[in-house]
Amino acid sequence: MKLPIFKPFAQTLEDNALDLRRGKTHTLQVNTGLLCNLSCRHCHLSAGPGRLEVMDEETVAAVTGCARRFSFAVIDITGGAPEMNPNIMALLEGLAPLTPRLLLRSNLVAMSGRRREEILSLCRRYQVVIVASFPSLNEAQAEVQRGAGVFARSLEVLNSLNRMGYGCEGSGLELNLVSNPAGAFVPSGQQAQERQFREVLGSKWGISFNHLFNFANVPLGRFRDWLESRGAYDDYLLRLSKAFNRDALNGVMCRSLISVAWDGFLYDCDFNQAADLPMGGVRRHIGNLRRLPEAGEAVAVADHCYACTAGAGFT
Repeated sequence: MKLPIFKPFAQTLEDNALDLRRGKTHTLQVNTGLLCNLSCRHCHLSAGPGRLEVMDEETVAAVTGCARRFSFAVIDITGGAPEMNPNIMALLEGLAPLTPRLLLRSNLVAMSGRRREEILSLCRRYQVVIVASFPSLNEAQAEVQRGAGVFARSLEVLNSLNRMGYGCEGSGLELNLVSNPAGAFVPSGQQAQERQFREVLGSKWGISFNHLFNFANVPLGRFRDWLESRGAYDDYLLRLSKAFNRDALNGVMCRSLISVAWDGFLYDCDFNQAADLPMGGVRRHIGNLRRLPEAGEAVAVADHCYACTAGAGFT
């Protein structure tokens, strides 16, 4: 058997006299399902048009009930493409009054269809923060990752969001972008990348936004399949492990959130959901949650955690 050339993440923590434990839980992350209009190469959940896993009305009600029982400073709605869930409007309307900060993660293209006006009107009414995936300023790179025609359609939606006030100073409507490398690389510095995106998007297409977040691709799902098909999985993990930053451990999102999957079961984060590592090592449904995880409880870890602790990290 071929041995991996990288050190397991758990061993790296032990060698550095570190562990990964929870702080105060203040964020509820909601995965609405794996149905998506795109089949992005870097998707850690292998979401796509053929996926049938979608959060149903009963689970939406359980999520809303949990948000009502507990006080979450942030609620973060993700997918798949949340816009494709038939219950997305009920979810947004149910959660918006229960948190001061509601986020909707979008691949942008899912906002370009017939439901766009309905969803965006609701987002504007409740001042929902839109977190938009825009992986690259290079059209060819972006379309290798996401599919033909996606780049131009994404720009169209960004312009529409700007016309609504999203990403514009003083509007109160926040638009953040998320970029990621085109392949098996550690991302470049976030501040420099944000300056470049702001300059290019502004000068070429008149697009403005609030912040850019630059993250490593997580070696799970379709991205792991792509790495393994090229015999590059071990090399990528080695590259991530060499960029391990112990300071990034304090800011990783799993320390402060609970992540609920489309079927209502709970995880420490969306990545552990993809890796099937339940929160606390036990399958628990959000409808049965009677207390939030306490500070000091252990977070489940595996080698994909290197993606969140490489370089500037994944917060």
